[in-house]
Amino acid sequence: MYQLLKQILVTGIKTEPYPQADEALRVAAGRLRAEILESFAGALTIRHVDAGSCNGCELEINSLNNPYYNLEGLGIKFVASPRHADLLLVTGPVSRHMEVALKRTYDATPEPKLVVAIGDCGCTGGIFGESYASCGRVSNVIPVDVAVPGCPPTPVAIMQGILTAISLSKT
Repeated sequence: MYQLLKQILVTGIKTEPYPQADEALRVAAGRLRAEILESFAGALTIRHVDAGSCNGCELEINSLNNPYYNLEGLGIKFVASPRHADLLLVTGPVSRHMEVALKRTYDATPEPKLVVAIGDCGCTGGIFGESYASCGRVSNVIPVDVAVPGCPPTPVAIMQGILTAISLSKT
């Protein structure tokens, strides 16, 4: 035990420095918050649907709610029901067993609805492709507005995909 404590004291703290505040981002966040208020009555709500993924993308999506990325601070939050959602965040290749459930979730989401496909599997079918067990990409089952590639995509890429979908809803 003594050797471990000695090693900790000798080594010290070896983490990255925290990011410095950027005023340009604060202005963009204020503008974004105003766009969300205007377009989606105060808050953009997201329903996440796992259509058959390996959970790699889910780990990155979960990190969007931590204090570092603070997605909820922009007025964007996750909900449990598609009836309360403005945007569907779909991960994974759509398995045959999830095809009907995904269509029902899409139909239950009120208009105007947005769909963002996350990860290589959601965008292209990934290594699974189309087979007897998989419908492949999300766009084979429901219309997709934005596709975020990556295996898994970074939280920043996922945020960019969500923000791109918001900007598409303005046009």
